[in-house]
Amino acid sequence: MEWVRGETIGSGSFGTVNLVLPKTGFSGSSFMAVKCCETNNSASLKNEKQVLHQLGFCPQIISCFGDDFTVENCGKFYNLFLEYADKGSLADHLQQTGGKLMESDVKRFARSILKGLNFIHSKGFVHCDIKLQNVLLFGNGDVKIADFGLAKRKGEKQRRLEIRGTPLSMAPESINGNVYDSGVDIWALGCAVVEMFTGKPAWNLKPGANMADLLIKIGASDELPGIPRELSGEGKDFL
Repeated sequence: MEWVRGETIGSGSFGTVNLVLPKTGFSGSSFMAVKCCETNNSASLKNEKQVLHQLGFCPQIISCFGDDFTVENCGKFYNLFLEYADKGSLADHLQQTGGKLMESDVKRFARSILKGLNFIHSKGFVHCDIKLQNVLLFGNGDVKIADFGLAKRKGEKQRRLEIRGTPLSMAPESINGNVYDSGVDIWALGCAVVEMFTGKPAWNLKPGANMADLLIKIGASDELPGIPRELSGEGKDFL
């Protein structure tokens, strides 16, 4: 596929995300997004490609259109082609709507995320990094889970102790026992629901707290994230 790299629309620890305008070889939408990084740092993107290929199509999961390598500015880069979410992420949407959502909207988004997670888990995988930044929105109303760079097979043993995911959304068993199964995605969804409804992270951290403080709080204390009082009975039961 011949393609042209467009403007940068995002970045992360993996590299950058750009708009793509394909010249030939693609019959879908006019635009795609491409995640790009140097080949010597491409393990996460290659894992994402492999996981998405094995998962197959699901309406609540971002679609992958393949990958390639390019040489640019004397460097070799790995490129992963994905659907372009024209409405940005759920985190972007939260900011644009004043910092928090109506419960009816939270319910709608949570339903889509749950459908996606059910599919992921049924295929034997765990996402490991569910958060608002990794849920993408489309102009036609679609809501899709993205960013599978940390995803793994259920039951796959960790080679070493590692932090897999975003600390604010990590489950206690991941911190205490290095456990990453389907339950960690459900825990992270609960954190996302609280953030959607309140506009704040599920964990209330003191000013100046660092990641070590947070991990100790999640893994070693008896404290749990608070359930918003304003939620309906149904919402509280869900959490």
